[in-house]
Amino acid sequence: MSDGQGIPCLWMRGGTSKGAYFLGQDLPADPAERNDLLLRIMGSPDPRQIDGIGGGDPLTSKVAILSVSTRDDADVDYLFLQVFVDQALVSDAQGCGNILAGVGPAAIERGLVSATSEETEVRIHMVNTGEIALARVQTPNGRVSYDGMTEIAGVPGRHAAIPLLFQNTAGSMCGSLLPTGQEVDVIEGVEVTLIDNGMPCVIMRASDFNLSGAEAPEELEKNHRLKERVEAIRLQAGPMMNLRDVKAASVPKMVFVSAPTSGGVISTRSFIPHRVHTSIGVFAAISVATATRLPGSPAYSPALQPSDGRYQIEHPTGSMEVFLDIDAAGTQQAAGSVRTARKLLDGLVFARSAV
Repeated sequence: MSDGQGIPCLWMRGGTSKGAYFLGQDLPADPAERNDLLLRIMGSPDPRQIDGIGGGDPLTSKVAILSVSTRDDADVDYLFLQVFVDQALVSDAQGCGNILAGVGPAAIERGLVSATSEETEVRIHMVNTGEIALARVQTPNGRVSYDGMTEIAGVPGRHAAIPLLFQNTAGSMCGSLLPTGQEVDVIEGVEVTLIDNGMPCVIMRASDFNLSGAEAPEELEKNHRLKERVEAIRLQAGPMMNLRDVKAASVPKMVFVSAPTSGGVISTRSFIPHRVHTSIGVFAAISVATATRLPGSPAYSPALQPSDGRYQIEHPTGSMEVFLDIDAAGTQQAAGSVRTARKLLDGLVFARSAV
């Protein structure tokens, strides 16, 4: 394989993110060589990523690597990589539920999975965490269709729905839902819930930071003192969550919560971990929804619990609906979300020359 001759790449929107989807066979097998190549493809490190295909934002500097699954209970292996924008760093320390939305369609587009009927189920092994996700992709006439009537906040227009179902997500990276064994901990004098139901998150009351919870992302981005305080809590939370030193990691995510204002269950503002998210990630939304059910959590009091298990998690550009499948005993059996995706470009991508 020679990156100078171009590498097959699908450029897709998945949920509220954009990323490059590759087949594993088209990239170097050695992780260090692969990561160096991806940095050059995306144009990192550079705040603008001007010499690559990245968009100068963590939400548009993502990579999915797809392969025929190594597991009998899955059809495709999906490795998610976060390519940092202004650092020469590629991280596999987390998954991404938004980019996941494009994995089913991409797997069919690339021939890893055959369309079976008007709707094709794709079982996805999420390599980062080891869990299996089930995606339902619209495939009329044996081809992926991105056209539909489903709207998701943060994405203009309507597209085909891609329902995603997750099981056994508790403790995906931390080993347990509540890695400290407690619903609430105190870090730097702030009550927090350290939780991992698909995404390690630190849940905090916005009011404990003299925030309303309705601030625009741009306003929070400019508050450097606030960001320093949030980062200090994050660095202490990492070891407490069995994540070790997280200084160079993209987890845990830091989430402010407050009372909903637009008919949802709870309102959020999240750091991913240093930039302010203009929406919220799928797994982060599931972790927040789970935290609203814990009486000791900062998320419990401001939340308005739904009666049907469908949680509208408000964020700066709207809300994300996730659902929790909870049995009569109150135990969560599964979680899910409905996302959309769209193929934007299919072709060859060229990396800048290695220095």
